[in-house]
Amino acid sequence: MTDNRLTDFKVILEKAKQWLAQDPDAQTKTLLADFIQRAEQGDDTAKAWLEQQFSARLQFGTAGLRGPLLPGPMGMNRVLVAQTAAGLARYLLSQKDSPSVVIGYDGRKNSDVFARDSAEIMAGAGIKTYFLPRLLPTPVLAYAVRYFDTSAGVMVTASHNPPEDNGYKVYLGDGNLGAQIVSPADKEIAQYIDAVSAEQSIEHLPRSQDYEILDDTVVKQYVEKTASLGNHAGSLKYVYTAMHGVGYETLLAVLDKANLPRPIAVKEQCEPDGRFPTVSFPNPEEKGALDLAIALAQEENAEFILANDPDADRLAVAIADENGQWQTLHGNTIGALLGWYLVDKNQYNQKDNTIACSLVSSPALKAIATRYGLNFEETLTGFKWIGRVPNLVYGYEEALGYLVDPDKIKDKDGISAAVVILDLLLKLKQEGKTLLDYKNDFEKEFGAYASGQVSIRFDDVERIPALMKALRDNPPKQFDTFRVVELIDHQNTDKKSNILVFYLEDDSRIIVRPSGTEPKVKFYIDAKTAQASQAQEKIQLFTQSLQKIISDYQ
Repeated sequence: MTDNRLTDFKVILEKAKQWLAQDPDAQTKTLLADFIQRAEQGDDTAKAWLEQQFSARLQFGTAGLRGPLLPGPMGMNRVLVAQTAAGLARYLLSQKDSPSVVIGYDGRKNSDVFARDSAEIMAGAGIKTYFLPRLLPTPVLAYAVRYFDTSAGVMVTASHNPPEDNGYKVYLGDGNLGAQIVSPADKEIAQYIDAVSAEQSIEHLPRSQDYEILDDTVVKQYVEKTASLGNHAGSLKYVYTAMHGVGYETLLAVLDKANLPRPIAVKEQCEPDGRFPTVSFPNPEEKGALDLAIALAQEENAEFILANDPDADRLAVAIADENGQWQTLHGNTIGALLGWYLVDKNQYNQKDNTIACSLVSSPALKAIATRYGLNFEETLTGFKWIGRVPNLVYGYEEALGYLVDPDKIKDKDGISAAVVILDLLLKLKQEGKTLLDYKNDFEKEFGAYASGQVSIRFDDVERIPALMKALRDNPPKQFDTFRVVELIDHQNTDKKSNILVFYLEDDSRIIVRPSGTEPKVKFYIDAKTAQASQAQEKIQLFTQSLQKIISDYQ
């Protein structure tokens, strides 16, 4: 009788050896060779690790690829990146006779290596290839796609993921206008990648050094266009952190061009460092990420804090409340305030202009659209959808992503958002007001909106669909004391997405969806009341109720 487990592992072991034979990276090659040797000697831990790394591939889809820097098809490494670049090249050649691509990278470990591998493979496939001059923010790459009118753009970044991760973000030009990939392109690209990996070793992929390393022209154009968003002058005392990422240099260039005040920098975090030594999780939303910035703000008696994530496509804002306690404003709060400021300032043509947010973002933006007579669109999660909204003048998502100048790029931009925030704060200062005053004014005008989130991280990703199925099969009838009056399952709507929306009798709502970039299920809570304190109390009640409900379902 055949032992299927033994047969299956022999297949895994053969895959691992084939991968090892083509791996050009000394570090991942040594690591993989060690696991293979240990597995052949009967080490069960090594066998389990090989099975985990070689039983599947990182899924090419939302934001391209993201994963840990490990060997094998479930890790980010030079073999996987080469296969991806070759697959993307085949896709581009299938779409156009003479395609082109621009490639950028951030400061994470191996970002530059992955970017150069991609450039050589793209050029080797006969694609006109541009290469950004140095590590730069994701928004600069997104702008370069439109500036050069390329068929595609590649940004090597894992954004705000943990330090051990990296990623591969793809934009499409031509009819896609430089937005991130969506279906069916993502599935078609994935098929080409699979074909490359099945057909040949990456050693046989043609490579070429015939790609163009760009000068600073495109960076200067990005800086000039972004600087034009600032109209007010004056002094501000504020703290800034780049979260060990690539935002600081470009931000300073924009501020100087716009004659906006420079920040007090968190020196430990403003130079690119892929180790992220001062934060356990380089995401401004995470608890503790802004500790150094807050300490500096207190020491300097600063008015507020601005923070980019490591690739500078997101922006966090922190202020001191009436009691002097520093708080990071929720992405929905900043999204609504920016939207109100831009709509009121620009007095957009009411017929032809649209403001938009993802469906997991606050209903506050819809209230602004209604008040000003603008079109409003609620999209699926992610800027790959928001950036594609026709006649868009402003868009945001609650995860600290804001698009304040969609004529320039079709993705979130933490540097452009910083300029508009500074412009707003300078205007407020001229009026003798603060951002906290502006927030209070918004609540008087539109009501008090509050948001919260509960995230459940899974070591075993197979448990995620099980939880979503349980919520569908036996949905909660109430949260805290408030009854569910409507449940929308977006698998059954035109959005065709794995999202559940619970509407409660008090007009609050709770949204559930798996994360597209991390092994999490996220629960979004939105409440509206007359006063901010009441809204926050509701968020706390719903959070406690959710935690109990989740525990019961697990």
